[in-house]
Amino acid sequence: MSLSTRIAWSAAVAALACAAIATTNAQQRDAAPPLVSAAEYERWQTDLSNWGRWGPDDELGAANLITAAKRAQAARLVTEGFTVSLSSTAQTYESLDNPCPITWSMVRASRASASDTVGYPCIHGPGTTHLDAFAHIFFDGKMWNGYDVDGLVTMEGGAEKNSIMAVKNGLVTRGVLYDIPRLKGVPYLEPGTRITVADLEAWEARSGVRAGSGDAFLVRWGRWARQDALGPFDTGQEAAGLDNSVIPWLKARDVAIAGWETPGYMPQPEGDLPRLAVHDFALAILGIQVLDRADFDALATAAAERERWEFMVTIAPLPIPNGTGSPVNPIAMF
Repeated sequence: MSLSTRIAWSAAVAALACAAIATTNAQQRDAAPPLVSAAEYERWQTDLSNWGRWGPDDELGAANLITAAKRAQAARLVTEGFTVSLSSTAQTYESLDNPCPITWSMVRASRASASDTVGYPCIHGPGTTHLDAFAHIFFDGKMWNGYDVDGLVTMEGGAEKNSIMAVKNGLVTRGVLYDIPRLKGVPYLEPGTRITVADLEAWEARSGVRAGSGDAFLVRWGRWARQDALGPFDTGQEAAGLDNSVIPWLKARDVAIAGWETPGYMPQPEGDLPRLAVHDFALAILGIQVLDRADFDALATAAAERERWEFMVTIAPLPIPNGTGSPVNPIAMF
């Protein structure tokens, strides 16, 4: 075969490969569910609401489903005593995805002792694994359980209702990991990928476990694996995440905790709801405890090694009076 023929052949193969990739991408886009409309999202705020379900004075939300029996069930999943952190490591420097790092410095170092100080200027920022309090998100001036924000959440007093103190005793329950990159045979999902109910249920069929009442539903798209491969990136512009059509599924499953590496997906299709639609709805309307900006890579490795996708998970927030959230270092135990 002559050189010119080989070049032509290579070009033809490359063109066919590009066409196949384009066709696959188009098919994947076509397979995605229709976008949830603003009208549908607004209707769900009434039809799917958990407000009042646990009484008019409730501040725990779906954490009420984590009963003593549920905690005992989670404890029975511990057969090895092996633990793994679900938190990203705190950064003291700015990066593309962490414009608001922690502050840290030593205040004493001697031959007798040492001491340091740490601050979290942005508890809800992208660089901190944190638990959101219900006083973090509002719908038309109301927060979880229908409390009026006016007078209850102020610059002077912070959150007098729905603060992080509501879960001071911690959250201990059964955790279930949904490793969607492993399902699809890739190290991480591409930005803009919408994780659908079909994806979640395909993972359940493969893993043999499913999230249910009182559980911690933890979904991985590979945010940290992507950073390891490509370097730091802005997750406000590049991220995969739960599709908005998952909201009724979350209601039906009655999970107590929803955890993810990033909230929402970017880039978004034209005409889509705001990026934090699932995050905000879960927190304020369903009363689900939200574990935000977690790192599930080590958990995914541990689960894959054991072929076990359920475990006990413990989340212990700092008891910050009137706080709207807290940094956390969740621990999964097998």
